[in-house]
Amino acid sequence: MPPATELETPALNADGPHDGDVIVTSNLWKTYEMGDQQVHALRGVNLRIQHNEYVAIMGPSGSGKSTLMNLIGCLDSPTQGQYWLNGHNVSDLNDDELARIRNKEIGFVFQTFNLLARATSLHNVELPLIYNGTPAAERIARAKAVLESVNLGTRMMHKPNELSGGQRQRVAIARALVNHPSIILADEPTGNLDSKTGDEIMALFDELHAKGNTIVLVTHEPDIAEYAHRVVTIRDGVIASDHPSPRHAK
Repeated sequence: MPPATELETPALNADGPHDGDVIVTSNLWKTYEMGDQQVHALRGVNLRIQHNEYVAIMGPSGSGKSTLMNLIGCLDSPTQGQYWLNGHNVSDLNDDELARIRNKEIGFVFQTFNLLARATSLHNVELPLIYNGTPAAERIARAKAVLESVNLGTRMMHKPNELSGGQRQRVAIARALVNHPSIILADEPTGNLDSKTGDEIMALFDELHAKGNTIVLVTHEPDIAEYAHRVVTIRDGVIASDHPSPRHAK
């Protein structure tokens, strides 16, 4: 645990979530035990993201941005502090409870797509609905609809090796959308794509944001972060800056 003197930093979000908040962190710490030493990956992060915001989280390697992403995505629990996701305090949930919240509230888009190689696009998109017990007819209808929405209606029965990189990422985005999550959490979503295809995927995120989705984009690339409307920069486990992106600054 962090030493007592370090914990006196004010918790700016200690009052918890307000109307319209999707993500609220208050004095969030993550400490790892490395032999006889403690490494503080996050040092009291206070962050508030509202419904339909489009936020980029930036930072160099080792800054803490991946740790923050894991906590926001309910892939890990904080050492100290509070985290509210869509009004639910998820800071102290166990692994099974985190998995249920993750499946319901968060749509993940990864750099490596994370698709099942032997499954069709349709089946890949169905997976979150299979995990939460949605009846077959409903999940197939929802998966088809969301594939249509990302312009893959003619590729539903194709497997990943029959698709381009951009099409694979569209399948991953469709899978992220199928549960109508509170947030779409995109981790370096253009990292494995050429620049032209990357621009097409970022244009799709613009469309999703315009339709009312809340998007949190984790990236180390400034030109990708500029697609977001707000840029939060992490350095040494704390928020170094939080401002409108140059592209959207008034």
